[in-house]
Amino acid sequence: MSATAVFLHGVPETSVVWNGLRERLADDGVETVALDLPGFGSPRPAGFGATKDEYAAWLAETLRNVGGPVDVVGHDWGAGIVLRTVTAFDVPVRSWVVDCGSVFHPNYQWHEMAQVWRTPGRGEEWIAAFVASDPSNAAAPGEPGWLKSAFLTLCPNAADRSKLNASIDTTMGGCILDLYRSATPNIHADWATELSRPSQIPGLVLRGTADESDDPAASVEVAARLGARTAELDGLGHWWMMEDPEATAMTLCSFWESL
Repeated sequence: MSATAVFLHGVPETSVVWNGLRERLADDGVETVALDLPGFGSPRPAGFGATKDEYAAWLAETLRNVGGPVDVVGHDWGAGIVLRTVTAFDVPVRSWVVDCGSVFHPNYQWHEMAQVWRTPGRGEEWIAAFVASDPSNAAAPGEPGWLKSAFLTLCPNAADRSKLNASIDTTMGGCILDLYRSATPNIHADWATELSRPSQIPGLVLRGTADESDDPAASVEVAARLGARTAELDGLGHWWMMEDPEATAMTLCSFWESL
């Protein structure tokens, strides 16, 4: 029985980032589903705290409703939520793929922007500027406008770019702050038990060799602890799925075909 590939985006994104890759996989006959995290291009449910544990519980329930075996792929914070779900919940998952492996290392320290987001007051100011920023205006690295333009320019077409830009609103901003503030001092702290032993489900840790947010040695160490394979996406950065859908599809299909 063939599996459905389910994709989960990161921050500050929506499922739009997967469109180019999904089109490429469709050419190979792969059935795909791309999810939107609650509050990211979709409504934030009443009473939803947007914590890492609430997102993991949401994903577990969502995967159970997909039906049949699932190959789940997570990027950025989506990777963290995927990894928690497949290691701590009973879900119908055949395999998992994540990037940013070093983020799950016990010694990981949040990057500079995340440190701002986790700081009450400063985080709210940064997010307000981010939502209001014009992605066409140049900005210094780390500035709100820079982050928006950095990934919007990689969107495969103007329609996707416009849709993603419109989704960056105060609802998403509030969820970003709550999500990061729920991971203290890092993701590993609360999920150490499950992240320190081999996964019951086959996994693959991806690394874009040009992704400066990921530490190669720590990523390999995390993969080893999880009993997962590793694969490099040569020359690709943080948004590898938009940068080169062809190379990404080949890497994913090679892993899935080996199961």
